[in-house]
Amino acid sequence: MSDRPANRLAGATSPYLLQHAHNPVDWYPWGEEAFAKAAAEDKPVFLSVGYAACHWCHVMERESFEDETTAAILNERFVSIKVDREERPDVDGIYMDAVQAMNRGQGGWPMSVFCTPQGEPFFAGTYFPDEPRHGMPSFRQVLDGIADAWRDRRDEIARTGSAVTRTLRDIATSPASGDPLGEEIPRGALAALARSFDATWGGFGGAPKFPQPMVLEFLLRQAVRSEPRALDMAVLTLDRMAAGGMHDQVGGGFARYSTDARWHVPHFEKMLSDNAQLALVYTHAWLLTRESRLRDVTERILSYLLREMRHPEGGFFTSQDADSEGEEGRFFVWAWDDLVRLVGSPAAEAFGARPGGNWEGTNVLWHPAAIEDPNLRAAADDARAVLFASREWRVHPGTDDKVVTAWNGLTIRALAEAGRAFGEPTYVEAAERAAVFAWANLRDEHGRLLRSWRAGAGGPPGFADDHALLAAGFFTLYETTADLHWFEASASLCDVLIARFEDPEHGGFFQTADDAERLIVRPKELYDNAVPSGNSAAAEVLLRMALLTGDAGFERAAAGALRLVRDPMQQAPSGFGHALCALDLYLGPSNEIAIIGEPTDPSTAALVHEVVAARFLPNSVLAVASPDDARARSSVALLADRPVVGGAATAYVCRRFVCGLPVTRADQLAQALAP
Repeated sequence: MSDRPANRLAGATSPYLLQHAHNPVDWYPWGEEAFAKAAAEDKPVFLSVGYAACHWCHVMERESFEDETTAAILNERFVSIKVDREERPDVDGIYMDAVQAMNRGQGGWPMSVFCTPQGEPFFAGTYFPDEPRHGMPSFRQVLDGIADAWRDRRDEIARTGSAVTRTLRDIATSPASGDPLGEEIPRGALAALARSFDATWGGFGGAPKFPQPMVLEFLLRQAVRSEPRALDMAVLTLDRMAAGGMHDQVGGGFARYSTDARWHVPHFEKMLSDNAQLALVYTHAWLLTRESRLRDVTERILSYLLREMRHPEGGFFTSQDADSEGEEGRFFVWAWDDLVRLVGSPAAEAFGARPGGNWEGTNVLWHPAAIEDPNLRAAADDARAVLFASREWRVHPGTDDKVVTAWNGLTIRALAEAGRAFGEPTYVEAAERAAVFAWANLRDEHGRLLRSWRAGAGGPPGFADDHALLAAGFFTLYETTADLHWFEASASLCDVLIARFEDPEHGGFFQTADDAERLIVRPKELYDNAVPSGNSAAAEVLLRMALLTGDAGFERAAAGALRLVRDPMQQAPSGFGHALCALDLYLGPSNEIAIIGEPTDPSTAALVHEVVAARFLPNSVLAVASPDDARARSSVALLADRPVVGGAATAYVCRRFVCGLPVTRADQLAQALAP
C-alpha cells in the first residue's frame, strides 16, 4: 500500500479500482461528476478501462499511473476516469467498439480512450509504454499530442468524435436480417471453422490462441447431427488444451489464453467465466465420448473453482491475477532443479521440463506428447500432488473477489450439469448454494438484478447477459433438482429480459435496461467474446423456456436476436459460438421431456439418471414433478395433464408439445429419445 493519500477510487467496490486508489493520478470513477468537471474546465477526458487480472494493466499502472510526472500531466490537462470492464461492460463495449473502429479492428486491455466532455471518443488505443519502443509512442508523448490537439485543432477533434459516435450508433441500430434462419447457416459456419482449424494442435488460427468453449459446444452439437469432422475437431482441441501449459497441470483450471499456437505458454490469469464454460464443454464431450480423460479435466476445473474461487457463502469470485510478487507467471513456473528434487527427472521430463527451461529460463509444465508408458503416467499423476503441496507455500496471485452475476450464472449451470452427468451431489449442492447466494445478494431492494457484489455492497444495475445467464443457470438447476423455485426464478428473469431489454424496433436485446443511465449510445452486444453476448444468451435461454412453457413470445424474441447476427454467424463463426448453439436449438428437433413421479423414487431416478442425464441431449429440456404437485403442473405447462401409468414413474417425450405415448421403462425412454 502506498503512503500517498487515497484518491476518489478509495470508495469503490471493484478490486481493480481499489488497486488504483493510491495512484498520484486524480482518478474519477465513471459518472456525471467527471464529465461535468471536464465541461466546466474545458478539458478532454482520459478514459482508462481494464480489469484486476490483466497483466498489461498492471504494467501500465507501474510505468505510467504511478509515475509522478505522468500523473501531473494527466491532472493538469485532462480529467481521468478509471473503469472496471467487468463491472461496466456497457461502457467497455461502447468504447471498445470505438477503439476497434479507429484501429482497424484491433483492441484490448488496458483500453485508453480520449473523449470530449460529452463522451464522444476521438482518439483511442490500448497499452502505451513509458518510453517509445516497438514503433509505439510513449504515453507521455500521446498525452502531449492530445493536449496540443485539444488546444489547437478542436474542430478536427469534434469532427472525429462525431463520426465515431455515428459509427457506434449504426452498430447499435443495425437491422435484423429478413432472410430465414435455415440449415445453411450452421453448415457454412462448420465449413468456415474447418478451414481455420489447426489439425496439429487443435483450435482455430495461430497465436495467440483462445480456448473458445462456445465454438467447441457448437461442434459437439454438430457431432450429434452426425458430422464426424465436428467431433474430431472438438476432441483434438480439448485434448491438446488439456495437455498444454494453459491448463494448470498442478492445480487445475485454465488460464485466459495461450501466447503460442501449441497451448504451451499462457497469459497466466485465470477467469471464472472461462473455467465455468470449459467445465461445461468437457462435461458434454465426456457424455458424447465416455473418454475418462475428459471427465478428469472437468473434475480438476471444478475442484479448482471450489477450492480457490468460492466465497464462504457460496458465490464465486471473478478472477485470479497473472502476476505474483511483481512477476507474470511466477506462481506457476518451475526451476528444473526444484522439479528434480521434488519428483525426479523422469516425471519432470514427462511435464515437458528441461534443465535450461522451456520458457524464459524456467519451465511451464505441459505434456508436449502423449505419455505412452503407464508407469510414467502414474508417476506424473503422483507428481501433481507433490508439486501442488510445494507450490502452496509460494505467494499466491491476487484474487478479484467481486461476484459477477453473469459469470455466476455460467458457474451454476456448469456445476449443475456436471453433478447430474457424473452423479456427483457435491457439485449440485455447490450449484444450489451459489444460486441461493445470487438470489439473496445480487438483487437490489426493489428486486432488480445487480451486475456484481463485493463485501456486502452491490454493484451497478444488471445487464442483459446478467439476466440471461443467471436465468440459464437457474433453468439448469431446476432441470437437475426439480426444485420449482429455480424454474420460477428463471422465468421471472426471462420476463424482465423481454420487458426491459428487448428492442421491439430492430429486434434483439439492448445491453442496458430501458431505465438505465444514458450513454452516448444504448449499446447492443452482438459478438460472443469471452462470455456469451447478451443477445445470444437471451436467445438460448428464451428458447429453452419456450419449450417448457409453450410461450410463443419467448421464441419470437429469441428468433429476433438470432436474425440480428444471421449473416455473421455463417461468415465469422468464431465470434458467434453461443449464437450458433442457440440457432441449433431453434432449428431443432427438440425433445421436451416430462417425467411424472416422486423425484426420490428409484423408478423416477432410473428414468432421469440412467437415460436423460447419461446422454448429451443438447436440444432437450427436462421437467420432473410428483403426481400430486399441483403447483408444478400449473407453473410448467409441459407437466400439465400428464398422468402416471400403472402407478409407476412415467415419461412423456414431446416435440413442440406434441407428445408420444407415455413410457415407464428406461429402455423405452432411451428409444423415444433416439435420433
